[in-house]
Amino acid sequence: MELLSKNICFDGEQRIYQLQSTHLKGLTKFSAYIPPQALKGQKCPALFYLAGLTCTEETFIIKAHAQRLASQLGLILIAPDTSPRGENVAQGDSWDLGQGAGFYLNATQAPWAEHFQMESFITNELYPLVIKALAIQSDAIGIFGHSMGGHGALTLAWKYPNLFKSVSAFAPICAPSDCPWGEKAFSNYLGNDQPEWAQHDATQLLLSKGQLFDEVLIDQGIQDQFYSQLHPEKYQQACDQVGQKLTLRFHEGYDHGYYFIQSFIDDHLQFHALQLTK
Repeated sequence: MELLSKNICFDGEQRIYQLQSTHLKGLTKFSAYIPPQALKGQKCPALFYLAGLTCTEETFIIKAHAQRLASQLGLILIAPDTSPRGENVAQGDSWDLGQGAGFYLNATQAPWAEHFQMESFITNELYPLVIKALAIQSDAIGIFGHSMGGHGALTLAWKYPNLFKSVSAFAPICAPSDCPWGEKAFSNYLGNDQPEWAQHDATQLLLSKGQLFDEVLIDQGIQDQFYSQLHPEKYQQACDQVGQKLTLRFHEGYDHGYYFIQSFIDDHLQFHALQLTK
């Protein structure tokens, strides 16, 4: 880990790190907000935040306004980039495929498979690295995200419940196998292997693995311009079927962007703080 920058923020530090990733086969960045409690040596709960399409490791720390309450609650916030990047990394022909659109999975198809291994990077590389390097309470780590990152949070939580003890999402892609964004990403990254698609589909994973968490929190704007891609009702139906407690909140007037996230970020941080201290 190479520290690229740090700035005092609500008596903590907002940092950006760079590392040479084995799984992504290149340099990648992530941000880490370190609350004042951790700076004093106290082990603190941590949250991984997964951002959406076109975002970077800086989007959340600039736009979500999460640091104030994270400082008060003593939460470490980790936000990786959304994909591998670089001149040698494959790029799609549109904004929703390739760099900036990693979908938090391990690609199996050329030309994506060489670098697009975001699932392994987060769970096998970044996760143990930050536990070793930062003052993280290793049995109190949650995950949340937005849009594509909400998809990533829900899928990784269900695939790795040994790593993550709490999960929430803002406007997640709940059933990517049944929407244009997901169909495009899955067909390119995973080919036509439908059973493999199911391993990266939050609704299908929930139906196959059942109830794993005490509660899941999802916030969704009713005026979300991408609502037809997200299918929160399908996720609600799956939760009802397997007995998974879900708090799915719809908000009149809110769209898909970070003003929406700013408005409800405190609720998510408090939700995780409660779950991680049980």
